Amino acid sequence: MCEELGFERLLGDEGFFARLFGRAPSGAGRDPLYGPDLPVVLLTGGPGMGKGRLLRAVRDRFGAKVPVIHLDCASPVFADRAEPEPGARSTATEALAEVAHRLRTWQGTGGSFAFPRLFAGLAMVATGVADGTPEAVATEAERYENLAQRPRLRGLGTGDFWRGVLHGAIRNLLTTLSGQAFDPYSAAVSNALLDALFERAAPRGRAELERVYGAYPGAAGQPRIGLRILAADFRAGGEAREVAESFLFRALREDLEAAYASPSGWLRRVGRPGLLLDHAESSPGEQLLRAVLTDRRGGQRDRVVIVGTARRADGGAFLHGGLPPATPPAEYRPADGAPPAWSRRGDDAAGPGPLADGVLLLRMPLLTGDQLRRETVRRQQRAEPEGGTNRRRIDAAVARLSGGRPHTVIRLATAAASFRMPADANDRDILGAPLRLPGDDAPERPVADVLLRELILDQLPVQLPDEHHDQWLDLLTHLSVAHDSECADVLLRHHQQGHVHHLTAHHVSRLLIDTGWPTCERHFIGDFGLRQLLVHRLYGLRPGGAAWYADHHLLRDHYARRADGRQPPPGDGAFRSVTAHRMNHHLVSGGADDVVTHLAATLPGRPLEWCAELLEIAQAPYPGGADARRGRAQGLVGADGPPLRRTVDQLLHAVWLCEERTRPTGKETARTLAKLLDLLSIMDFDGAGRLSRTATDWSALAENEQPLLRCTCTEQLRRRR
Repeated sequence: MCEELGFERLLGDEGFFARLFGRAPSGAGRDPLYGPDLPVVLLTGGPGMGKGRLLRAVRDRFGAKVPVIHLDCASPVFADRAEPEPGARSTATEALAEVAHRLRTWQGTGGSFAFPRLFAGLAMVATGVADGTPEAVATEAERYENLAQRPRLRGLGTGDFWRGVLHGAIRNLLTTLSGQAFDPYSAAVSNALLDALFERAAPRGRAELERVYGAYPGAAGQPRIGLRILAADFRAGGEAREVAESFLFRALREDLEAAYASPSGWLRRVGRPGLLLDHAESSPGEQLLRAVLTDRRGGQRDRVVIVGTARRADGGAFLHGGLPPATPPAEYRPADGAPPAWSRRGDDAAGPGPLADGVLLLRMPLLTGDQLRRETVRRQQRAEPEGGTNRRRIDAAVARLSGGRPHTVIRLATAAASFRMPADANDRDILGAPLRLPGDDAPERPVADVLLRELILDQLPVQLPDEHHDQWLDLLTHLSVAHDSECADVLLRHHQQGHVHHLTAHHVSRLLIDTGWPTCERHFIGDFGLRQLLVHRLYGLRPGGAAWYADHHLLRDHYARRADGRQPPPGDGAFRSVTAHRMNHHLVSGGADDVVTHLAATLPGRPLEWCAELLEIAQAPYPGGADARRGRAQGLVGADGPPLRRTVDQLLHAVWLCEERTRPTGKETARTLAKLLDLLSIMDFDGAGRLSRTATDWSALAENEQPLLRCTCTEQLRRRR
């Protein structure tokens, strides 16, 4: 099944989620993982890693056997529902009510659920309606009244929580006040509502209200006072409202726990209930995570499985109190086998530990090489030529451009299913392949446009200011040619001219990390596949690649001025010298002959340093259009000058082919590298013989499709082979 691509180990009858819920998709029981102090599980990974896809697959696989609710925390529907009564509703309360409504109608083993504890809190919040009259409060409270009772018990009470009929009781008591004049938030209305709740509560229900709401901050064990403070905090807004909303989430979990812990629940209910929080990095999602983690850190225990998503690799800055993680949270990588043992770290003398101590990070798995190849083969729509050359070339291109990200693999493999790679193609050629999304009536679009929409525009950084939303993709596109913070700032200053608000390289870097994109010490856009998408877009922004050339010329000229001033490179730079940085941008913007002249002049006497500089200069993408590098590397294109210069010219283009990482190198390029370096090693200049060892090392790497200059993003490519 496409939805479960790469998730088989997690979703099977013996998988992680079967153990977490205590029940397999087949219905068989499983020894539950962890508990009674459960960790909150956060699926970590950036765009395209399939976090939402996995949550939907968990819902679909397990939802018939255990009560599992999928909640999209970024959905605007909850804010829309809250808007008519901002004093009595919020995004959080509407989300909690939605969860409760769905569980109230769940029809699996053990039947539906009732939420009398949550209902009591929501009913008190209803006193904040704008009108403030008993009629308006009653109407608002009735939005939640059915949560207090299970459907088949309506009118008969819920177990022994309510005494007799609840439906209509609130309206009957509040309407006795009709005709009287009330100030907003009148104590008389609140008192009447509290009377309705407590008079209808059975002895056990009254004891539960006392236990739950007597524990509200400032209540001193008095539930009526607790409910009044909760309503006042909600009306106050800001942090006070967050306290009230977090407590309502606790009330919801208390209701679920009671449904399982009661004698009848113990007999009828199997496994653990689950709440799946998609887009949990959004403000409502983070608030819910913070609430449950704070409660559990404080000793509150419940069996609700909370699984959320996190873009950042560390789970989110809020988990660490704004400080760098002193000790990384516990983590689980599915490729490692069985889930790890987990227990909460003990609090130290300085006070309770960070919220991260209550988290288990599940690192979203990249597709293995075998999984990736199976997916591309499955989507082929026509017969391959003898030997399958085109299919193998497409497999390699999908692997490199996707980095194993499941969503990107699916999109690229689908678009490339009937695509023919041109002779001597660059991997980026498949980004122009047409793609029509399932169920989409729009015309076909290049797969690059689809991916840029889904990976960038549809997943803007949560902290990105509104004024930068419209230019975010354009800024990233220009930053695809940047290596470090200095050249990123040069590009950002140029492309934000005329804007009042500017982003700096530091801002963009933090936003990319917050969105889940990896970093690389040699490339400002640290994800290889994302960088290739942006490079492809940059070259097509203006006819003839004019935008591409303009950005490289801008950087070339900047570093030319730096070199003339003899300024040292910054400590965090991606190059060992300003000159090497300048030559890199000059090479990819039409200055290959000048670069050859520089390299030929600086080789004698410094062969090892020269080789390192050569690799830095050649670590660049090739512009669009016909690729003449292979012919030039093999000496098929005439070059002027003495033997040293001609050989350096060929070697530069051979190394450039290897360093771009968007086409195969293999034995032919390996032989070319070895031949050229061997030729240099027997020439008459100081240190020439030391190049013989380099010839052996580089040719071995090229033959095995390995980078000559390693960095974080090329290491990721190596692991996907």
